[in-house]
Amino acid sequence: MSMKIRLARGGSKKRPHYAIVASDSRMPRDGRFIEKLGTYNPLLAKDSEERVKMDVERIQYWLGQGAQPTDRVARFLEAAGVKEKAERKNMKKAEPGKKAKARAEERAKKAAPADAE
Repeated sequence: MSMKIRLARGGSKKRPHYAIVASDSRMPRDGRFIEKLGTYNPLLAKDSEERVKMDVERIQYWLGQGAQPTDRVARFLEAAGVKEKAERKNMKKAEPGKKAKARAEERAKKAAPADAE
């Protein structure tokens, strides 16, 4: 069974509140989970101790059982010192696509002869 440590959303519309849970990776995000490991309230100030609460002993147990934390939960664990900081990939999502690059090159070529004259 593939295990994940992830966030399950609760709260009302525009007032999110998350539970940090251990669940089977095949279950839906807010669906069935095995154990609640903590909470995350993004509405609180970043320096507030109430923003992220975790049961570190249980999280370490699940990590020992092979559970994989999601990106956001991994960041919480790194901040708490439970997990070593991992290097993340920069996906370059803001970079323009192939067609946009080609159009920019064409504009540059058209502008270059006009500047030379």
